[in-house]
Amino acid sequence: MTVALSQTPAQTPAEEAFGMALPHRRMEEWRWTDLRSKLDKPYLPHQNVVAANKDVERLIAASPFVKLTNHRIVFVNGSLDQARSNFTGLTFELGVPSSSAVDDPVIHLNSAIEPSGLTLRFDAKLDVPVEIIHIATQGAVRAMAVRNRIEVGEGASATLIETFVGEGDYVVNAVTEISVGEGARLDRVKVELESHDATHLSYIDVTMAKNAKLNELTLTSGAGLNRQNGNYLFAGENANAYIAGAYLLNGKQHADTRLVMDHKVPHCTSREMFKCVMDENARGIFQGKVIVAKNAQKTDGKQSSHALLLSESSEFDAKPELEIYADDVVCGHGATAGDINHDHLFYLKSRGIPEAEAKSLLIGAFVGEAFDAIVNDAMREAMVGFAENWLTRRKAK
Repeated sequence: MTVALSQTPAQTPAEEAFGMALPHRRMEEWRWTDLRSKLDKPYLPHQNVVAANKDVERLIAASPFVKLTNHRIVFVNGSLDQARSNFTGLTFELGVPSSSAVDDPVIHLNSAIEPSGLTLRFDAKLDVPVEIIHIATQGAVRAMAVRNRIEVGEGASATLIETFVGEGDYVVNAVTEISVGEGARLDRVKVELESHDATHLSYIDVTMAKNAKLNELTLTSGAGLNRQNGNYLFAGENANAYIAGAYLLNGKQHADTRLVMDHKVPHCTSREMFKCVMDENARGIFQGKVIVAKNAQKTDGKQSSHALLLSESSEFDAKPELEIYADDVVCGHGATAGDINHDHLFYLKSRGIPEAEAKSLLIGAFVGEAFDAIVNDAMREAMVGFAENWLTRRKAK
């Protein structure tokens, strides 16, 4: 009898360039996003792209928050641009933070591409937002990586914006490690507005101490392929996290988010709210997992994902998970998907509002619930305006 031996698949051009295997659909956590088949080019990990000043300035100006803060840290094509950054009043340390101990393909790839990065510390209450903006200019097909660490000290508070804007065909890999100290608060907004030819990969690793509070919003609307992983560790009692997300996708865009709420101690609260809009052949995925340890009694963990499908060929997939080892908890999940409400659309049109504008208002209202995570009024209004103009803006292209 002849026994057929399984063979290791030949490396793809991207795997050869990165020097590592990429995740594929036979891996449960990646079954909707086969990175091995989607990254099919020899991305150059160390490609230096010379960026024209006018291109960099134009892309910085594309940030919805450009007029809201002067505290700005700028990365251009994966490298810190100190000349365009304003560190006034900030405590920071240049250099890549120590590698995260988390075993995740995104983090391994981040190390393979050799990231740049810094550590940013907040030891008091800072009222002005700080924006970290990542710019990718036109250039050769390439890969770039950044790894930053954010530390919010005991009793401190800060508002952090992470913006990704770019043009061309590239892979960006961003790892962010965050620690929120005892009694501290962090309001974080991440906005991904990159090229439809780009691939965005990211990992966020959050640790929350006793009485810590985190409010977070992620808007995904740019890259053709987007995969975001995250782990939120509740390490101190009475920690509270509100995690919101919004997708605005069209064409053949593909966005997949996988988050884990890891409740290690009692009396903590986590909320996940995702509002996702897909049009044409776009596909959105949300994978949320809540883990409650044996001694983490009185945990309150809920997650929900809601999709608005604007075309018959758009798709949304949800995979909620609860892994509970304690008996005195309140945990749950829910998911919905459907078309735009035609009664509401008819009502707006009957009041003289053109159909395109009426749809834009309904889209803005749908994702607006996710924007409630933003405490800063000006930032929240900027996001609502972006959502309402999304449909009109892309139709005009």
